[in-house]
Amino acid sequence: MSVSDASQLLSVDPSAWPVATGWRGLKDDFFASQAGVGLLAFLRERLEAHAVIFPPQPLRALALTPPESVRVVILGQDPYHGRGQAEGLAFSVASGVAVPPSLRNIFKEIQRDLGTPPPAFPVPGGSLVKWAENGVLLLNTCLTVEDGQPASHAKRGWEQLTDAAIRHVSAHQQNVVFMLWGAHAQGKRDLIDAERHKILLANHPSPLSALRPPLPFIGCGHFSVARSWRKAHPCP
Repeated sequence: MSVSDASQLLSVDPSAWPVATGWRGLKDDFFASQAGVGLLAFLRERLEAHAVIFPPQPLRALALTPPESVRVVILGQDPYHGRGQAEGLAFSVASGVAVPPSLRNIFKEIQRDLGTPPPAFPVPGGSLVKWAENGVLLLNTCLTVEDGQPASHAKRGWEQLTDAAIRHVSAHQQNVVFMLWGAHAQGKRDLIDAERHKILLANHPSPLSALRPPLPFIGCGHFSVARSWRKAHPCP
């Protein structure tokens, strides 16, 4: 298998996309639904047309972060569309891949907000796997994308699964911090019970919006707020 093959989706088989035990019912229900069946048909059609699709494991966020372990949710839109970048976690890139501008701004805000990098800060590189393994659900709302074509798989069905995941965390967990960056993520606000959880809003960390009003990402202070919230609301 070539390096490029390892970074892309090669077949459409949900049984080859593992998730943590707590997500299995949600996953099975989705792929048995009309939306799930339609999504799989679309993905097969695109592969048969020789489309290059990322990432190789679309459900990796649900594999690394069980629902009962979720303490923070960071919501992205769709995977990076550059070859070798997407690794199935929102904003994260595989080890050895150059850190994209949005992720650089996330790191910059952590440094500004917290003063020193937290223990799990990924240096060098931009893989956030350690975050995912420690209760940060790095969820994109759409879980696949085609090479060089952002949002190319939007509204093909993934959103029904990821909306269900957000609702599940909202309903079954307590005191989760939801970081909603950008208009797309903020559009999911109504899925979250604001009485049970902390919802933080800011512009997207992209250089196009990170410093712009009304809610600049740089200076938002979300990481210190999340740290304080988690200290004040320990896990049950």
